[in-house]
Amino acid sequence: MNEWLKKFREQLKKAWSGWRPVQKGIFLAVIAVTVLGLVLLMRFSAQPSTVPVLTRPVRDEVALDRIAARLDQENIDYRITADNVVMVADTAVAQRARAILAREDLIPRETDPWELFDIDRWTQTDFERNVNLRRSITRQLEQHITALEDVDAASVTLVLPERELFSEDQNPVTASVILTAKPGSDIRDSRAKIEGIEKLIRFAVEGLSAENITITDLRGVVLNDFDRMQDFDRLELTRRELQLIRSQEQAYRNSILQALTRMYGEDRVRVINVNVDMDLGKRTQETQEHFPIITRPNNPATPFDDSEFVLSIPRSVETVREDYEGTGFNPQGPPGQEGQTPPAYRDLEGLVGRWSSSEDRSNFEINTRSMVEEGSPEVKRITASVAIDGVWSRVYDDRGNVVMNPDGSINREYTPISQDNLAVARDLVEHAVGYRQDRGDSVTVQHVQFDRSSLFEEEDAAYRRQRQIQLLVLYVLIGVAVLLVSFIAFRLISRELERRRRLREEELARQHQAMREAALRSAEEEGTDVEMSVEDRARMELQETAINMAREHPEDVAQLVRTWLQEE
Repeated sequence: MNEWLKKFREQLKKAWSGWRPVQKGIFLAVIAVTVLGLVLLMRFSAQPSTVPVLTRPVRDEVALDRIAARLDQENIDYRITADNVVMVADTAVAQRARAILAREDLIPRETDPWELFDIDRWTQTDFERNVNLRRSITRQLEQHITALEDVDAASVTLVLPERELFSEDQNPVTASVILTAKPGSDIRDSRAKIEGIEKLIRFAVEGLSAENITITDLRGVVLNDFDRMQDFDRLELTRRELQLIRSQEQAYRNSILQALTRMYGEDRVRVINVNVDMDLGKRTQETQEHFPIITRPNNPATPFDDSEFVLSIPRSVETVREDYEGTGFNPQGPPGQEGQTPPAYRDLEGLVGRWSSSEDRSNFEINTRSMVEEGSPEVKRITASVAIDGVWSRVYDDRGNVVMNPDGSINREYTPISQDNLAVARDLVEHAVGYRQDRGDSVTVQHVQFDRSSLFEEEDAAYRRQRQIQLLVLYVLIGVAVLLVSFIAFRLISRELERRRRLREEELARQHQAMREAALRSAEEEGTDVEMSVEDRARMELQETAINMAREHPEDVAQLVRTWLQEE
């Protein structure tokens, strides 16, 4: 064994000496991580396993403090995790802690109500189980009710009496609920919502009837007293009926406006009144209809109706006939004995009698249709009144200008609507509301001149503002035109003066040049040497160059002169 260890150590040293520094570092890191993992595994595995007292975390800090204080009084070792879950050593301690919390009513409301039955004790009685059942059902009902949108809080009290042998001795199951409505909720005045809560309570508790349920608000007002709400229901029904009538009247009003405003304009049509008298009572009507039996249907390919029908068809026929003809027969007694025929019938012996009876019975089948209809709201009478205004138009003079009144307003003339147009409008209104003469409907369309003084004042003010703006713009344009003409005239005059000044200077320069040249020529003729200045020589050279260029390139010089003239 020692030799094997020595050999293994030598191989390890040999391999270690052959590794690079990176490989040595990785090997040491793997060994360190392995040792650390083993240490942590041994540490956590050595800790005792814990069991939660309640399956859900306790969110309420006050309830959590009460639970911790009660467990401290019972000397129960517990631990509260970061997510507010109470943990104990084992299952037995957890059951004991739950029993203590249930007895002291310290189990939070947000926990599962049926966790009360997780408590398993040998000393638990049937009474305690029944109490836990009632408390669980109560909390479950409170959670269901508070889950509703209109309920902020709910307090439920249930009474579950013990079972009796005879039903007449059995006390009923009762429930009382106190609701706290959310701000802005209409649950106090909504019968449908209260009935929903009542059904939820009745179906959640076995043996509970509707008359044994009392639902109140915080002020003690009974909310499920539906007999007291009959007046409210009647008012609500009346409100809905009136709303239905108003919606129907609005629909007719929209139909009238849609039919007339396209022709006469929106500002010329006013719907004064639309009144709909409706029968909102509920009724049932049963009718029976008899119609012929079609033996051959109509052929759609023919241009006429070639169907055949009969009013009825025979179902059964019964005929009974009785005929009798012969002498009457009166039976006698046994031979040798006198018959027992009464004397009145003995006189009829030997008479010839005749009897005849005939009876015919025929049963026929006909088509029958039975209909049962429930009457919906029916319109009994419609009255509508519409007013239509005439046309206002402006007065223009011969030149097409608007004629103004002395007070500064626009002169207008009024054209009333014709009777033909009124008749057409009446027909349109009658068709829009479904006019029926047999129902007693009434439709009135009249010509009425509307008061448009305020509208005309606004139009006159706008027209005056427009005229003022037009005059202002005209004056501004005239002023700009005057300034522009003055500026152009000033530029033309200034250019003309500049041109004349330049011409005078050029004329003087030419005269000076001519006098100088004359003096030079006279000096040359006389043979006198005249000294010229540098400027005179440069000017003469420039003049000779210009003359030579004009002779050699006359087109370029002409173009240069034209450019100078355009610039000036």
